[in-house]
Amino acid sequence: MKGGTGRRLTERVRTATSRSPGSARWLARQLNDPYVARAREAGLRSRAAFKLLELDRQFRLLRPGLRVVDLGAAPGGWSQVAVRKGAGRVVAIDLLEIEPIAGVVILEGDFLAAAATERVRAALGGQADLVLSDMAANTTGHAATDHLRIMALAEAALDFALGVLAPGGAFVCKLFQGGGERAFQETLKRHFARVRHAKPPASRKESAETYVVAQGFRPHD
Repeated sequence: MKGGTGRRLTERVRTATSRSPGSARWLARQLNDPYVARAREAGLRSRAAFKLLELDRQFRLLRPGLRVVDLGAAPGGWSQVAVRKGAGRVVAIDLLEIEPIAGVVILEGDFLAAAATERVRAALGGQADLVLSDMAANTTGHAATDHLRIMALAEAALDFALGVLAPGGAFVCKLFQGGGERAFQETLKRHFARVRHAKPPASRKESAETYVVAQGFRPHD
């Protein structure tokens, strides 16, 4: 909401008896998050869409005609961005149901399933130019366990990408800082000409998330 000075006013959330303090804090953060408001105004399904827009601005990931795969795509914000940037074919896959998005082929299922690679290739009509993963594993609250889960998911996304990317393609994946990424980084460097990290402005400052951007896929290295 706007005040007379044009400054955005902070909205407070009353903690109802049915709402936990943690839930109230999350709701307050959502209500006062400028990216949530911008996403709503732009017709984007999530504030996370701005993370991809900012990564694209920095690394020039998206261009007209690209074939793009969005892993764990629900609710579909990253797929929307890819379409708006002119991607020629966008395939979104998730275990969760995704409401239809114009210009996006939606596959409901597990990207880890044996047939998933062929399903995605068939939907793309060939190999991918860009594989995106904004997935995060469910957390337990135990830092070491959560980091292992997150890295396992990132490694699975990378394995999938290596199986569908065309030469010269790119891979973008969310990670969480916490050590233990050395083997993952070494694999990326063997298969891609450039590997860089970024924390886009839309990523909340208090979050440990970061993104790895690997470009120039070399399939036979």
